[in-house]
Amino acid sequence: MAGVNKVILIGNVGGDPEVKTFESGDKLVRFSLATSEKYKDRDGNSQEATEWHYIVVRRDGLVNVVQQYVKKGDRLYVEGRLRTRKWTDQTGNDRYTTEVLMDQIQLLGGPSRNADGQQSAPSSTGATNVVSEPGQPSINDIDDDLPF
Repeated sequence: MAGVNKVILIGNVGGDPEVKTFESGDKLVRFSLATSEKYKDRDGNSQEATEWHYIVVRRDGLVNVVQQYVKKGDRLYVEGRLRTRKWTDQTGNDRYTTEVLMDQIQLLGGPSRNADGQQSAPSSTGATNVVSEPGQPSINDIDDDLPF
């Protein structure tokens, strides 16, 4: 039986995406995404817990979108799958990093910017942008006949 490896996150970008270009010309983009949860502790005090997720983008179309439009502080909807990598640090110890390999992105908020990175006026339609690779379902394709 096959398993399912799917991650859906809504959060804020922790820093400007970092682009790595390989000798082959292929690109990879990495950025962090913070998700927060608010709750009350045993004493009734409000608390907030933040989780940091490391997002990796390898697909050309998505790399270009992230490079052009995603900046620190932006609010994003991200879909992807988990991958854990093993690597060796400078002292020879084995380390593990769990990343989200992004398949789809939706820009939810934050300042609108033009291609030069300058802030521009927000869209008057209030529409959001959904970008996914060909063959990947878009959030707009979901049939909304759910009972909740």
